[in-house]
Amino acid sequence: MKRPAIDSDMEMFRDSARKFFQTEIRPHSERWREAGIVDREAFTKAGEAGYLCMWADEQYGGLGIKDFRYEQILIEENATHGDSGYFITLHSRLVAPYLEHFGTEEQKQRLYPGIISGEKILAIAMTEPDAGSDLAGMKARAEDKGDHFLLNGSKTYISNGILADIVIVAAKTHPDNAHGVTLFLVERGMEGFERGRMLKKMGMKSQDTSELFFRDVKVPKANVLGQVHAGFYHLMKGLAEERLIAACGNLAGARAAMDVTKEFVRNRKVFGKPLSKMQNTRFKLAALDAEIDIAQVYVDRCVEQHNLGKLDPTDASRAKLFTSELQGRMVDEGVQLHGGAGYMDEYPICRMYQDERIHRILAGTSEIMKEIIARATLD
Repeated sequence: MKRPAIDSDMEMFRDSARKFFQTEIRPHSERWREAGIVDREAFTKAGEAGYLCMWADEQYGGLGIKDFRYEQILIEENATHGDSGYFITLHSRLVAPYLEHFGTEEQKQRLYPGIISGEKILAIAMTEPDAGSDLAGMKARAEDKGDHFLLNGSKTYISNGILADIVIVAAKTHPDNAHGVTLFLVERGMEGFERGRMLKKMGMKSQDTSELFFRDVKVPKANVLGQVHAGFYHLMKGLAEERLIAACGNLAGARAAMDVTKEFVRNRKVFGKPLSKMQNTRFKLAALDAEIDIAQVYVDRCVEQHNLGKLDPTDASRAKLFTSELQGRMVDEGVQLHGGAGYMDEYPICRMYQDERIHRILAGTSEIMKEIIARATLD
């Protein structure tokens, strides 16, 4: 189905974004994958192009573009023409909005210019070795010492953990309240803030993921983000958008996997004719194509509701659940239809298969999505 018409400015934006990913990102993909990290210049180049925090007001250096469809375009073009580990969406749409919603004017004036230019890279640190989705179980602590907080603890699986210059860290500040969490802006160079090892992953190998350690880090009161003890509720505010972002990426990944699979089966001959002429191949891909097309309508509708400020968190969870499971089926079938070639690292579908697996876990596992939907449906 043809997607809703977009204006000429948006079409021009897609064209320019595609060229950016094709020329500035994809050529470095193999090197980044081997290194386990992207170049910092990849962020500054995105900043120069105006792709970081496009929603930020012009007074801070942003473009003032609030329409989420522009971010959706970046997600889609990166999935097709860029690199799965080039996680500028984390920087721009998952982390920076916390500063927009809860930051003070002083914090915005001080931090936004570097964030929007890409000179200051962002990360968020919630997950701990023994506390993943259960934020109430976190052990990191921050003690009020008058003019500063003393932060202690560790975090793991932190995306952009090595590159990050500013990390939003969630820590308990009210020991008697499971939800008594505060958010802190921890900056590169603060004494006691250390990076652990860069973690080796199944997929998204070019995206740096690491452990972070905080040993008596003195965080000035000026770096408290939002209200003290209200961090748990601050984090909840961004969940619907986070799951919408995941859904956009999942669907774009499914389409990219479909495209490379279609190309392969058209060229691969079996028993004297193209694999694409075999009924099993045709039926498998036809069914997946129908699901992808239908899912696109739902995701686009969620984007529309999000632009209106009306996106229901349950609907976002539905989109995230369905698209992540769909992408999983698509890459699995893609590998199967590639045959032995699908298991070879040189073929894109092999890497897509590896990269996909995390998407049924990040931004809330499929099981958590089902529980959220079940509460809305049954309770």
